[in-house]
Amino acid sequence: MPPRSPYDDLVHPRTVKKPSPQVEAERDLVVEDPSSGFVGAVVRCEKDVVHLEDRRGRVRAYPLGPGFWVEGRPVVLVRPKPVAPAGPARSASGSTYVAGARARVAREGRIYVEGKHDAELVEKVWGHDLRIEGVVVEPLHGVDDLPGIVREFRPSSGRRLGVLVDHLVTGSKETRIAQQITGEHALVVGHPFIDIWQAVKPSVVGITTWPTVPKGEDWKGGVCRRLGWEDDTGYVWAQRILARVRTWTDLEPALIGRVEELIDFVTTD
Repeated sequence: MPPRSPYDDLVHPRTVKKPSPQVEAERDLVVEDPSSGFVGAVVRCEKDVVHLEDRRGRVRAYPLGPGFWVEGRPVVLVRPKPVAPAGPARSASGSTYVAGARARVAREGRIYVEGKHDAELVEKVWGHDLRIEGVVVEPLHGVDDLPGIVREFRPSSGRRLGVLVDHLVTGSKETRIAQQITGEHALVVGHPFIDIWQAVKPSVVGITTWPTVPKGEDWKGGVCRRLGWEDDTGYVWAQRILARVRTWTDLEPALIGRVEELIDFVTTD
């Protein structure tokens, strides 16, 4: 046997197999599975699985990893990296979203709204802002209870009270009560809608306009009857109306301005 040469361990460059490059499985990337001949575009990518759709609309799922071709070359498909937002994230109210912020200890100031549905709508759209500012929103049981609530609350500097009232129009009972209460440390504002439902844009709930209900007839029940909705107003509110509200743009400006005004008022020391 001839003596071993130091060149015996050298390998010809063509015999070295280069690892396949990693390619992110981004949407619309055209990928081929050479084992089956299936070619399709990426339609979605989950934790460990990529879904491909061919030109006939057939969708197949494959585990991420090696064994794919892109543009005729073998690749290793990997999950796409999360894309950082281009600008500051926005809350449902349109304000800058403060990620990871803890709710501030509640202020002594409060905002009262006229009912449960009002409170739920304000929470859904302005909830992030309210927690950052430490403002609590509570529902009234009726505007007639407002004078007693104000006397018990005793508004003062650093303990401001804001109130949102439905159907605050000239000459109404609500307007007369609001005028008695509004002062340096208490503010009553209102919107012109008969009920908070009307503050949601009709297009958001799939209608052209809110129906006209004659005076003396229960408004919510009358709306449901005229639109052919369920007779359970709680269900209608939760599923047909509130569930479709995403951001402040789904609401009428007459409500948006009043809520913003109250938040500013109670957070001003």
